[in-house]
Amino acid sequence: MITRGKALQILRDEGCSEKVIAHCIAVSEHAAEIAEKLVASGRSVDVELVTIGGLLHDLGRCRTHGIDHAVVGADMAMQLGLDPLVVNIIKKHIGAGITIEETKELALPEDDYIPFTLEEKIVAHADNFTSGDTRITMTELMEKMKKRHFTEESIARVIALAEEIGIY
Repeated sequence: MITRGKALQILRDEGCSEKVIAHCIAVSEHAAEIAEKLVASGRSVDVELVTIGGLLHDLGRCRTHGIDHAVVGADMAMQLGLDPLVVNIIKKHIGAGITIEETKELALPEDDYIPFTLEEKIVAHADNFTSGDTRITMTELMEKMKKRHFTEESIARVIALAEEIGIY
């Protein structure tokens, strides 16, 4: 696993803006806190993976700010030889995931982008509750999603993920 410093260097080397990097740091810190709380409650979570995955989740934003930034970032991470577990966190962090059916509507490569591992879910959850470098409430998140015209199905997945993680 790469270090926190190396992850930040990758973001800078690939051309991510300081605003994106600040967001990634905030998501990583939030995700690590969630992971540590879950570990303290007896759950098995790789806190280091969550920390690094949180830092790199928006790697693709150095090339695009579209919904495809997750796919672009995952491809970049693979090309950089990063751990496949980190690649999957990057790929599956949008909302509470994207189904194969939704990929067609969003013009993404047909694949399943639903977070599966607890670490993937934690990073997606932390990202949902971080706007810029600020944590937001469930009410604020719901308002943001409705303004951006997220589907009811997508909103329901975000709520279900928050309930599953149990920390929001």
